[in-house]
Amino acid sequence: MKTFSAKPEEMEKAWYVLDASGQSIGRLAVEAARILRGKHKPTFTPHVDTGDFVIVINAAQAKLTGNSKGGEKIYRHSGWPGGIKFITRAQELDRKPQEAVRRVVRGMLPHNRLGDAIIGKLKVYAGPEHPHEAQKPVAWLGVAAE
Repeated sequence: MKTFSAKPEEMEKAWYVLDASGQSIGRLAVEAARILRGKHKPTFTPHVDTGDFVIVINAAQAKLTGNSKGGEKIYRHSGWPGGIKFITRAQELDRKPQEAVRRVVRGMLPHNRLGDAIIGKLKVYAGPEHPHEAQKPVAWLGVAAE
């Protein structure tokens, strides 16, 4: 019996909605990364993008727990001497909740070209509204409410 290997053109992409209100940002990101990667499907193939699209709504209402609540720093550098800057994860969640969720999910995906392609299927919105009704997204029931 030959080993099954999925082909990109054979995969059907579904759309799922995850509600971030009241969820821990890490637990939400685990579910989003799992769906984006395609690990919830029996046809999962590690080197092929077999995942589905994910819409995260209410990103501004996600919560931080543990050490990330206090002072986990996110650094960036301008390239010039003395050009290092940082903000805490809590500040980022307050200022740009979409980028905060996107950054956490991106850290859970492969760090290569496949991961770059997969992160494009993540759509994050701070509020409850999203412009993807034409794709007929389905509410994902796999996230356990805390």
